[in-house]
Amino acid sequence: MLYWLLQHYGSAVESLAGVSTGDSRVFLTARIALATLVSFVTALIFGPHAIRWLKERFRERIVSASDKLNELHAKKRDTPTMGGIFIVLAIVVAAVFCGDLSNRYLRQSLLVVIGFGAIGTRDDWIKVRSRQRGLTVRQKFLAQWIVAFIVATLLYFVQVDKPHGLELVFPVGKFGVAIGVFFIAWAAFVMVGSSNGVNLTDGLDGLASGCLIAAGSAFAVLTYLSGHRVMAEYLSIAHMTGAGELGVLFGALVGAMLGFLWFNCHPAQVFMGDSGSLPTGALLGYGALVTRQEVLLLIVGGVFVIETLSVILQVGYFKLTGKRVLACSPLHNHFVFKGEPETHIVTRFWIIAALLAMVGVASLKIR
Repeated sequence: MLYWLLQHYGSAVESLAGVSTGDSRVFLTARIALATLVSFVTALIFGPHAIRWLKERFRERIVSASDKLNELHAKKRDTPTMGGIFIVLAIVVAAVFCGDLSNRYLRQSLLVVIGFGAIGTRDDWIKVRSRQRGLTVRQKFLAQWIVAFIVATLLYFVQVDKPHGLELVFPVGKFGVAIGVFFIAWAAFVMVGSSNGVNLTDGLDGLASGCLIAAGSAFAVLTYLSGHRVMAEYLSIAHMTGAGELGVLFGALVGAMLGFLWFNCHPAQVFMGDSGSLPTGALLGYGALVTRQEVLLLIVGGVFVIETLSVILQVGYFKLTGKRVLACSPLHNHFVFKGEPETHIVTRFWIIAALLAMVGVASLKIR
């Protein structure tokens, strides 16, 4: 909407044309900032109404596989969950208002957010409306892979004609490996993996939302730089025409998470649920694929990677030896079992997430 107005009535503000940058001639920098603000305000406005509505219908059940963890989190019982619905709403509202909907990257990213959000909402619905723990593992993965393959195929046809568009790029050394049509399977894997990494991290008040703010900010910068021909050339990174428009969506992600954190900080008034963690995680994966920075995603989203690896290590080691490496997985639960205050754990994870995001962006200058 805003993009259309600026495009058609730009002559009225022609004197401001100097602030236009990147591959968008319509005030991309300003629209990214505005998208952040719009999504933040949208989350703040709709948050209280959503929380009241969710509190009447969708309250959290503490039903993990660990009796001790259930006991430690007993105070969280009946907290409204499925807060991801107003996170997704805030992102979509900001993207529609501030973004260029003719941009294929932006349209595909909205498909990612809405598609994975629908899967997460269905999963949350089953959890609170029945005695089940949501969708079965097979059902959830199947649904995620279907959405991911659809988006990956669409993305393949956008990237196929672009230099380095189908290469796996390594930040250090700046060399790439062409993967051709295998890009589709790889892209689906990245989105599903990133989605579940954020989902596993969403276990303490404000933990996932704070880490997403750091990672989302980094990808707002990365997409902007990738879409800016001069900056991409200067940093020797892949220049993807149109990628800068994704900065609007990542700005919206950051704003939405800031607004959600307003209610999700300890003690949480609402939980994100799968309806929020699955789409936001998948969006990070999509941003990495567009900018050809999947390897950098491992650094920028390092907290989510570590949390995922902690689960894999715990399960694998237990099957091999019958013993546990951690008191409880994912990693944040290990510290909960050790008696660390929840606010200490969350704040320290936030610090690590922020540092990793800065390291990831700074590594672009390494030759």
